[in-house]
Amino acid sequence: MAYTATNLSDTIVALATPPGVGAIGVIRLSGKKAIAIVNAVFYGKKLEEVASHTIHFGTIRTEDRIIDEVLVSVFKAPKSYTKENVIEVSCHGSNFIIQELIQVFIQQGARMAQAGEFTLRAFLNGQLDLSQAEAVADLIASNSESSHSLAMKQMRGGFSEEIKRLRDELIHFASLIELELDFGEEDVEFANRDDLKQLITKIKDLIQALLDSFRLGNALKNGVNTVIAGRPNAGKSTLLNALLNEERAIVSNIAGTTRDTIEEVLNIQGIQFRLIDTAGIREAQDQIEAIGVEKTMEKIQESSLLLYVFDVIDTSPEQVQEDLSKLKKENIHLLAIANKMDLNPYTKAEHYTGEYLDKEAFIPISARNKMNIEHLKNQLFHAVVENKVQLENTIVSNTRHFDALSKAHESLSQVLYGMETGVTSDFVAMDIRQTLHYLGEITGEISTDDLLDKIFSSFCIGK
Repeated sequence: MAYTATNLSDTIVALATPPGVGAIGVIRLSGKKAIAIVNAVFYGKKLEEVASHTIHFGTIRTEDRIIDEVLVSVFKAPKSYTKENVIEVSCHGSNFIIQELIQVFIQQGARMAQAGEFTLRAFLNGQLDLSQAEAVADLIASNSESSHSLAMKQMRGGFSEEIKRLRDELIHFASLIELELDFGEEDVEFANRDDLKQLITKIKDLIQALLDSFRLGNALKNGVNTVIAGRPNAGKSTLLNALLNEERAIVSNIAGTTRDTIEEVLNIQGIQFRLIDTAGIREAQDQIEAIGVEKTMEKIQESSLLLYVFDVIDTSPEQVQEDLSKLKKENIHLLAIANKMDLNPYTKAEHYTGEYLDKEAFIPISARNKMNIEHLKNQLFHAVVENKVQLENTIVSNTRHFDALSKAHESLSQVLYGMETGVTSDFVAMDIRQTLHYLGEITGEISTDDLLDKIFSSFCIGK
């Protein structure tokens, strides 16, 4: 649905709590007529006369019957989530009651809200900028302490403020260059080129830091895909069970027990790791095992962390290097897990390090005895956060923001290149305007109906 001035002036209604039977359900209305619509069927206080931010007990009735006893919360414009009149009706959580109430409100003049329309109105009415509005969806979907914290920071405007500050500094110089163009025949210079270069370089560095934070931000938001791979009987499934501290995968001495991938989530210090136990890598003995090995290679391609597990009894250093030459991919962090150390305690990292394995990535364990598992968990955590932007700084976690920042960074590179090669001010101004456009896309200062449709259609209906 394309949002228009006409349908955005409607009063909308939707269930704000998850569908299904529960103790209570909350129905939300927003719009100029929200209070009048509910007041027409509410028997209690006159809602149009009560103060904002108050709650009132009463019944919702039609001409012939009482539908439910409810609590009605009143939020008068502009002091509400959408900056419009907002009513929230808390009723009993019966699906029948909820649908009856929504139909009554529709009969009184409301219409069903579109996906994300409450938050869209908050954005269009200036309550939230676009990146804050997107953070609302992230907050609802957060499933760990880190993803919750990240969404809260973004919703409170930390990321927006950083972008706006960069944009304001750039607008100042852009306006000076535009002014120069008005006096083109007089050969005047209002924008000091050295100061402009210094500013562009500073903004580029800040944007690069935000771009660098995306890997961490994406991990905090979505979890880190972590593949457990290795030869049959290396102890991959035993390692998965040890990390989860439960018997999740079948463990057997028979090679090739794991035919398909097994996926579980492990939370380490607020970061979620999506652990994927895979089929052992070897020449397949049958068609089913061949499919499993193929899936293993696919999962490695899709992941950012690889736990290569090998048996220190049965796997030689040459075999380890041979395996890693096939498994190690660009942009994937490798940890080599030397398993069954309890059976061969004299094994050392130096025995296995080589072209494909650094000493720092060698982690000795005994999965069966859960020896060194906590150390492995620490290494997993540090693999994500080490040498990255610290958690208290601004972190990019949204793919759309990453794309806009990448384009802004490229435009700034063009500005510097143009200044160094002596292009005319109108071309410099064009590249600066392009940068401002991309930065404005993040906060919604520059937006299109298609962009808004795409973003808000991913929200739940009642938000």
